[in-house]
Amino acid sequence: MLGEPVDDLDPIDTRVTSSIHRSAPAFETGIKVVDLLAPYRRGGKIRLFGGAGVGKTVLIMELINNIVKAHGGVSVFGGVGERTHEGNDLYMEMKESGVINEENIIESKVALVYRSEVSALLGRMPFAVGYQPTLSIEMGSLQERITSIKEGSITSIQAVYVPADDLTDPAPATTFAHLDATIVLSRGLAAKGIYPAVDPLDSTSTMLQPQIVGEEHYETTQRVKQTLQRYKELQDIIAILGLDELSKEDRLTVARARKIERFLS
Repeated sequence: MLGEPVDDLDPIDTRVTSSIHRSAPAFETGIKVVDLLAPYRRGGKIRLFGGAGVGKTVLIMELINNIVKAHGGVSVFGGVGERTHEGNDLYMEMKESGVINEENIIESKVALVYRSEVSALLGRMPFAVGYQPTLSIEMGSLQERITSIKEGSITSIQAVYVPADDLTDPAPATTFAHLDATIVLSRGLAAKGIYPAVDPLDSTSTMLQPQIVGEEHYETTQRVKQTLQRYKELQDIIAILGLDELSKEDRLTVARARKIERFLS
């Protein structure tokens, strides 16, 4: 620092300095596929994208359990749009496991608007797929309030239902620009019985950079993705000709990829 203070107070004490290049604090979730391939940022915004029955709510519950136990944090669960029976099941599971604070539950209220949407009553004409035209503005104003400050941080993990597994639907597509990590749940992996059914090739994270996670973590992730990508390319050949028609190298790749899938479950 050069120059002199202009407030005419005591000299600035510069004996203690801090480097601007410091290692980022790790934020481990305890879920292997997430920590390896799409690491989360403390105070970040993460979304779980998936259709019905692929394990979004189960993954959220596992994250709540791990974060409370490993980090001593506080989890706030908002079941927006949950069906009544699912909400009841979640409440009972939380109550039985002892992770719910009965005093801080906000009683839900149901507003009946006589067969009309609130947006329609406000005079907002629906646009793509029936969503209100202010969807992107409202989404942005919410997402950009989530961040870290000196006193603490709020890490937002949002489970989003994807209609017909279509990621181009306005509801999921509107949020991509605001997210630090995206977790895509695969129906194919769920059909194999692999949970969490996180698609390692479609899931991404802005934290997956060598200067943040380290060279070893980054290189390991790239090798894992290369193996899984080659396995994906070979699946059509395997379905038509069979595994025996592959070269020795490709058979080894398939064996490695299948072991990786099971290891990450």
